[in-house]
This record gives sequence, structure tokens and C-alpha cells, in this order.
Amino acid sequence: MKRISEINALGKERPNPSDEEREQLRRKRLQRERDEGYQKLVELCNFGEYDMAQQLANRHFNWGYEIVDGIVMEKID
Repeated sequence: MKRISEINALGKERPNPSDEEREQLRRKRLQRERDEGYQKLVELCNFGEYDMAQQLANRHFNWGYEIVDGIVMEKID
């Protein structure tokens, strides 16, 4: 770790990612959030909390899941 006196505030310490790299990072983040959301929904259903799982799925519609008869299903549009 550098001392504050060694850091050039106007220097290039961290390169800015390109638009393509930003998009790739965004896609990875969204996929990770979707996977984590799926796990949360499955756990709620396993505990018998179907209403809570449905509320969570509705609140995070961008995950693309719904609860059908206590089972996490991928939404089909």
C-alpha cells in the first residue's frame, strides 16, 4: 500500500475500462444477482414461505422467476 505522499492525484493510478469491458462487467453482475436471487427464492420455498418468495420474486421481476405451486420457475414471456 502506498503512502499518501506517494500518490499523484493527477496521475493515472487506475485505468478506465472500455465500454465493452463495462458492459461485460455489468452482465456478470446482473447474472450473479440473478443466481443469488434464485437461491433465495429456493430457500424460502424450502422453508414453506411461498408467499414471501412470491413477494420477493415480484419485487425483483428482473430476475425472471415466479413461484408456481411452491416451485421456483423461470418466467416465460
